[in-house]
Amino acid sequence: MDKKNDASREKEIYRVTFVGSVVNLLLLTFKFVAGIVGHSAAMMADAVHSLSDFATDIIVIVFVRIAGKPQDEDHDYGHGKFETLATAIIGLVLLCVGFGIFWNGASTIYRVLEGGSLEEPGMIAFYAALISIVSKELVYQYTVRKGQGLDSQAVVANAWHHRSDALSSVATAVGIGGAIFLGERWRVLDPIAAVIVSLYIMRVAVKLLVPCVEELLEKSLPDDVETRIVETLEAFPEVSDPHHLRTRRIGNYCAVEVHVRMDGDLRIDDAHATVTAMERRLKELLGERTLISIHIEPKKK
Repeated sequence: MDKKNDASREKEIYRVTFVGSVVNLLLLTFKFVAGIVGHSAAMMADAVHSLSDFATDIIVIVFVRIAGKPQDEDHDYGHGKFETLATAIIGLVLLCVGFGIFWNGASTIYRVLEGGSLEEPGMIAFYAALISIVSKELVYQYTVRKGQGLDSQAVVANAWHHRSDALSSVATAVGIGGAIFLGERWRVLDPIAAVIVSLYIMRVAVKLLVPCVEELLEKSLPDDVETRIVETLEAFPEVSDPHHLRTRRIGNYCAVEVHVRMDGDLRIDDAHATVTAMERRLKELLGERTLISIHIEPKKK
């Protein structure tokens, strides 16, 4: 990927993230007001969740700019893993938020079982929850589509944070709606729904964190991808026995190292032309930013 395309990708990531951050800022402000005016602890918790969502938008903006920097003396393989780090931070934030919602909901349920009571929230809190559900699901759909198109782990991860906020608002809406329309006995629906959603949020967080950890531990590309790499190299008649294949991800691009055998009597410029053609074919398969190192060995006599 050339510098122009890199700059275009980075600019698009900023645009997507900015849209989400504006929605988050408006929502968290409205939620805090609704939580205070409507006397709703659930809505206050939902507002805190939106605040964490807004914070991750800032993380994406900062880390994607760093990840987009070209190779330099201190980073021979580029800065792609900064984007991986941003994804990991978002996953950790999601995990912490999910556990916080779980703990708060479980504690509230325990207090109710012990004979405690919950205050009835106001309608403004219920309306805020409904608005949050619709707006955050729309932002999720927009962000995840853009993230997949841009091949950005951080943007996709941030999209899931938008959806977790929408799901949190579903729990809040159910709880507040039950408390308002069904009476005091059903106010416990709020913390019960919050606990269920918190488990889903933590599951999403783990699904985001596992690939990040695998990448930071230099896990190889999937077997089917490595098979396609070998098949691509073997398609060249001058090449045989691809071996010592090593692969890894670096943020949103890959690195590939491999040894191949070629006729020892080939001229250097012919061998170089073949290697260049192989690199071009692999970049068509894996992406233009792929870092490729091909070591040539003579065929065994």
